[in-house]
Amino acid sequence: MCLSSFENAFSQYKYGENPEKCKRNLSEFFKYAKTKNYDVAYESWKWCFENCPASNVNIYHYGLKIINYKYEEDDKEIYGKLIDSIYTQRITYFPTNLGRVYSSWASSLEKRGQPKEKIFEKLESGFNTDPSRLSVKNIATYFQEIIRRYKDTDRQKIFDTYDNTLEAVAIKIDRLTRQLDKINTKETKGQILSRKELRIQKNNKVNLRGLGQVEETLRMTLNNFNDSLNCELLLPLYKKGLDAHKTDAKWLKRAVSRLYLKECTDNTLFKKLLNTYAKVDYSPEVLITYRDILGDKVELNNMNELNKLIDSIQDPYQKADYLYKIARTMHGSQARSYARKALKYRPSMGKAYLLIARLYARSANRCGTDEFSKRMVFVAAVDKARKAKEVDPSITSLANKYIKSYTASFPLRRTCDFPTKNTPLSNTKKIFHIKCWIGETVIIP
Repeated sequence: MCLSSFENAFSQYKYGENPEKCKRNLSEFFKYAKTKNYDVAYESWKWCFENCPASNVNIYHYGLKIINYKYEEDDKEIYGKLIDSIYTQRITYFPTNLGRVYSSWASSLEKRGQPKEKIFEKLESGFNTDPSRLSVKNIATYFQEIIRRYKDTDRQKIFDTYDNTLEAVAIKIDRLTRQLDKINTKETKGQILSRKELRIQKNNKVNLRGLGQVEETLRMTLNNFNDSLNCELLLPLYKKGLDAHKTDAKWLKRAVSRLYLKECTDNTLFKKLLNTYAKVDYSPEVLITYRDILGDKVELNNMNELNKLIDSIQDPYQKADYLYKIARTMHGSQARSYARKALKYRPSMGKAYLLIARLYARSANRCGTDEFSKRMVFVAAVDKARKAKEVDPSITSLANKYIKSYTASFPLRRTCDFPTKNTPLSNTKKIFHIKCWIGETVIIP
């Protein structure tokens, strides 16, 4: 086929049998739909939807707006079916970003009061396509439904879904955070943000806060399910799956982590899983897992090797993530040192600030000489928790819990020596110096 013949064939496929009329109607309904004049836009849109469905993805983008409007104003049965047809044709002619499309379809079905089975079907299609593109609400809804369906029949399905869901949330958080950090950096430098950047900045902050809440919901949901499990139930599950997954680093990591968290480590299967994981994937991830499990028993050369592997990583976000994971395996000043290294590469890593807040709170009794100075350590902890949510919207919900908890331990004038003559305090500035390994200066509340 010569080029002109190919172009003619493609044009006919894209614009249908009447290309000029298609283009004219596209222009017509775009003009009115953009100004939300949906009644006027309807006829020209409908012609395009029926006669040149492959011509432009906006047939489906604006089509949903038009028909959702008609659904609220007119015959719900007719326009409800048309909404489903729009999603079906969108997937047929423009099969991109399908995780988001299926998620939107599921939300539409729920809003229209459709059966749960239909809603779950779309959520599952979206999850299997790209779980990171599901909405915040739908991620949580899908996992809760998986537990309800499989809690008595397929525990591995629940674990796999949980891990994949949490991974999807992490991907979503990472994507939004990188985008937000770029905009925030531009704003910090005094550069003017465009209207689009301001919209993205606002939306990403909202979505990151929502995703942080989803992470908490997922963990709480799984913890409730986990309460019914013990090593006698988990060990046969992973023993059965080992042969089929002995070269699957992701599966091995998840198995080791889950058995470790449930304290199912005093058995040959756990050691076999751990060693198999190390052979399959000798990476920062596996070395950190070893350190998390073995603690100070990890040999110095392994730590040196781990640091070298991390130093070789180019992506600052990935480097920060590994440094944070190492910090979680340590205590006191060592843990803080690695958390600070993580923040050097990713200043918006709120969970690193929360880790430092926890470290401070745990050291209150050791780093204070009297009631007042011990309680002042919690002020330093709250400062870090506040910083966490300041730099990272996804951590807001969890940070607020820390702040509420630690604030309850602040010094009270009616119950403490507030302060004594031996307290390192500057009365004029209300500044207090915390000693011990913390070495922070804080303001008396």
